[in-house]
Amino acid sequence: MVGAPSGFAPPSGRQFEINLGAQRAVVTEVGATLRAYTVAGAAVIDGFDVEEMSSAGRGQVLAPWPNRLGDGRYSFEGHEGHAPLDEPASSNAIHGLVRWLPWQAVSQSADAVALRCVLHPQPAYPWRVALVIGYRLGSGGLSVETTAVNLSGTRAPFGIGFHPYVTVGTSTIDDARLALPGRARLLTDDRALPIGEAPNEGTSFDFTAPRPIGDQVLDTAYADLSRGTDGRAVAELASADGERRAAVWMDASYRYLMVYTGDRLDSPARRRAVALEPMTCPPDALRSGRDLIVLDPGAEWRGTWGITPSPLT
Repeated sequence: MVGAPSGFAPPSGRQFEINLGAQRAVVTEVGATLRAYTVAGAAVIDGFDVEEMSSAGRGQVLAPWPNRLGDGRYSFEGHEGHAPLDEPASSNAIHGLVRWLPWQAVSQSADAVALRCVLHPQPAYPWRVALVIGYRLGSGGLSVETTAVNLSGTRAPFGIGFHPYVTVGTSTIDDARLALPGRARLLTDDRALPIGEAPNEGTSFDFTAPRPIGDQVLDTAYADLSRGTDGRAVAELASADGERRAAVWMDASYRYLMVYTGDRLDSPARRRAVALEPMTCPPDALRSGRDLIVLDPGAEWRGTWGITPSPLT
């Protein structure tokens, strides 16, 4: 890099590039973050440059909880957790503990890479959990498989999410068409913590039929996801002319989809892409217990999601 000192390392650490045909993806050592995904040079996710840190959660892994944790405090089976408030204005801890940690590559081939991280007991999360995340390119696009193993002697609560900003090459998302599988949404308070649930039918939050985003503002957790016969829920963003599409799919392990239209981001990133975030549980699940994964000692959990862009050549 021009002007970089000798021995300079990118802020996101080692870069793991995988390729298949016209597809290219880059995963980083820091956070096992998906920094880039392109097809024939066209961006599928709105990532970040190698000289930058991830901003606004771009491409990051959100574990052992996704989204927000009110007051950073919770109790689980006699254990107390208290996490730093990295969203101090709202007194929330946000997006877990692994997104800034170094991950180690455990396997790599031309079209796939897997990285591992052990989250050790700490005040924010007093359990030891090993995570392996594998990124693979295939004929259907990019798939992301996660394995979580509880290495503790007691049961461990767990949740995970991912934070890709999906783009179809438009300067803004207003004219892009969005389709979402959520038949309901979580209602939130002024701290963005869930306080209830409401159906989407007949409201501006209903995207079960594809339609232009327009000026709709979304920072919304979708629930009651419709699924195909394969068990997958699918969200799709498409350009107005339909020539470019990107579908985010998730298996039955992911029961929620967070959708963020980027309205709080600074220009030029504001409303340039849509974050379509698979989540196993809703925000604040460590406090509410709603759809929280509970791992017995030695138990393993697996979940898979992915992105299918079109065209793929």
